[in-house]
Amino acid sequence: MNRICRSIFLDLITGDHLYVFNILLAKSINHKNQRPDFLFLAIYFLTMKRISLAILYLITANAIVKAQTPVYKDMSKPLDERAHDLVSRLSLEEKVSLLGYNSKAVPRLGIPAYNWWNEALHGVARAGRATIFPQAIGMAATFNNDLIKQVSAVISTEARAKYNLAIAKDRHLQYMGLTFWTPNINIFRDPRWGRGQETYGEDPYLTATMGSAFVEGLQGEDPNHLKTSATAKHFAVHSGPEATRDHFDAVVDEKDLRETYLYAFHALVSDAHVESVMSAYNRVNGVPNSVNKMLLTDILRKEWGFKGHVVTDCGALDDVFETHKSLPGPVETAAAAIKAGVNLDCSTVLQNDVIKAVQQGLLTEKEVDERLFELLRTEFKLGFYDDPGSSPYHSYGADSVHNAAHVALARKVAQQSMVLLKNNNNVLPLDKNKYASMMIIGPNAAGFDPMIGNYHGVSTQVVNFVDGITSAVDPSTRIEYDLGCDYSDTTHFGGTWAAGNTDVTIAVIGLSPVLEGEAGDAFLSKSGGDKRDLSLPRSEIRFMQALRRSVHSKPIIAVVTAGSDIDVSAIEPYADAIVFAWYPGEQGGNAFADLLFGKVSPSGHLPVTFYKSISDVPDYSDYAMKNRTYRYFTGPVQYPFGYGMSYTSFDYLPQTEPSKHYRLKDTVTVTISVKNTGKMDGDEVVQAYIEYPKVDRMPVKELKGFKRVSVQQGTSQPVTIKIAVADLKKWDLQKHGWRLYPGDYTLVLGSNSQDEKLKYRFTAQ
Repeated sequence: MNRICRSIFLDLITGDHLYVFNILLAKSINHKNQRPDFLFLAIYFLTMKRISLAILYLITANAIVKAQTPVYKDMSKPLDERAHDLVSRLSLEEKVSLLGYNSKAVPRLGIPAYNWWNEALHGVARAGRATIFPQAIGMAATFNNDLIKQVSAVISTEARAKYNLAIAKDRHLQYMGLTFWTPNINIFRDPRWGRGQETYGEDPYLTATMGSAFVEGLQGEDPNHLKTSATAKHFAVHSGPEATRDHFDAVVDEKDLRETYLYAFHALVSDAHVESVMSAYNRVNGVPNSVNKMLLTDILRKEWGFKGHVVTDCGALDDVFETHKSLPGPVETAAAAIKAGVNLDCSTVLQNDVIKAVQQGLLTEKEVDERLFELLRTEFKLGFYDDPGSSPYHSYGADSVHNAAHVALARKVAQQSMVLLKNNNNVLPLDKNKYASMMIIGPNAAGFDPMIGNYHGVSTQVVNFVDGITSAVDPSTRIEYDLGCDYSDTTHFGGTWAAGNTDVTIAVIGLSPVLEGEAGDAFLSKSGGDKRDLSLPRSEIRFMQALRRSVHSKPIIAVVTAGSDIDVSAIEPYADAIVFAWYPGEQGGNAFADLLFGKVSPSGHLPVTFYKSISDVPDYSDYAMKNRTYRYFTGPVQYPFGYGMSYTSFDYLPQTEPSKHYRLKDTVTVTISVKNTGKMDGDEVVQAYIEYPKVDRMPVKELKGFKRVSVQQGTSQPVTIKIAVADLKKWDLQKHGWRLYPGDYTLVLGSNSQDEKLKYRFTAQ
């Protein structure tokens, strides 16, 4: 072959083009079908400068190549056509092997083995080194959609990088893929639920807004590729109890179902175009979610137009026949799941029993094809069957994981998430020059778990509270640390005497993910992951009492870590200031130090109501929304939804008032000026609530808009809030549909759900 090439080159130089043509023609003959290779001929005519003929042969060569390329591998074909083509090439056995989360490879068609189970609640989880952001409930406390989208964009960047690195080593591992089972957009309706920390709080609008921003960052903005796939979970009406999640029945009427439990899911499907939805373990009105055709097909696909895939929660199909006992066995369950709209099983029921269901006439292969097509379409969107170089994310590598920019973002989110609940006599921020010695004390002051929450990654740079405070002061400041107490012993305490010998004490107490969380993971919970009440551990309350006796009148700053409503009143008399830090992620210690010493002003706001007592809340198993959350609860509370203090103060000044009358197609628009009237720069979160006409079962009030704004000391910033009148519709139980109730409405602007700085009345019809 080399001799032939040298001969062609010499003949081109000497101009013997006819001889060259003959050699190329001879070499171009495909001996299998005796057709000339038009690419070789195109090269010849390029050498002859016969451009038109060269182009003709290039087009012909390209057409032949395309004719030989399977449709599913042809990137120029429509995505749906490619997915249908791939399904048509599979045997029934191969099709069924792809319906489980640990899907099998089909080498003859180039289908890779793939594990669909990946987690990214607040950072790439369970997959090695990754940036750990504040837990989801803490991110909700930022009331900052743009920031949350930045977070999820970073998460998807790190996920793509880790995936690229793993695939380059031919590793097809669980938790190293691109299909993430997050966000959790269930409504945190009851403060006892251990998994409430995974959510964006108790409000449907805040959850929908935050969840949509998170999905958009995960899935990216490329019109032809998903950066990663997001999953809205758990569909639907699922928020505990954890101990009975595999068999409880959530009984709920259409009004609460539509206005509360489905609201955020609808937004993520219709507005954020979430790629996946996960069905929950429980039953809804008697029907297990994973075989619930009304939810998975009639509402999700037909009514909302969902085009992605449905995955079951792990083991949920087994629950259908084992714990719910709704169907006789796995074969009937496999058939019911496929018919209801399930595409992917996080267990092995579909892989083991779909063929049996087809053989028994419970299911047709055409129905299997439809579910598999919807599933494979996600793989095509992720680029699994494309040239890797065509992906805009192909070049992401190790430098895209846990870099300085990502760590800085984690610190910023933690700063904005922490909520100042008390600041007696403006003890905060601390003046570093005033306090020469400090005691940092408490069971959560130096721990790893209270920083990272559940569903987390790992990092060698987690900055706890001891580390963060110590790093923020110079070596001339004396710092001491002591564990202080544990979660159970109410009589033995450490460090209280030493605290009395320092100028100021920072006591870090609260819960941890072993006390509240998912069933099985929160192994120290006495209620299967849930809380029995709102109390701090009794040992911590006794410890705070002992600490106050020791330090006398010197300042005590209490920091509370938790993912839920906590009865802070039990330690409030013993602390001069209280900061609720949630589970603040790897930069939590630095972020708290920034607040402690006034580098930034606190600006987090509570995404849940802090009740006075658990006795104020209905029975845990009751899913009716009556007397739950700020939307329907009318009694006194410890801290209202949306509450959060600052080191500075803000005034609201009216600018452009809304109209007096609106119709369904209109938008309520108001512009105000937010003035910083305090002594330092700060962020304010303007919250817009709607009070409805006096109709039965209307919310007391309801969040329908918010805006975080940064305002320098002594200056003002404009804020415009827009609310679509269509979003004020409520579900009519008689008509089984949405309806705008005509009447008098009030728009209330303030810094929490009980604050009323400005009010505007209008009518809508």
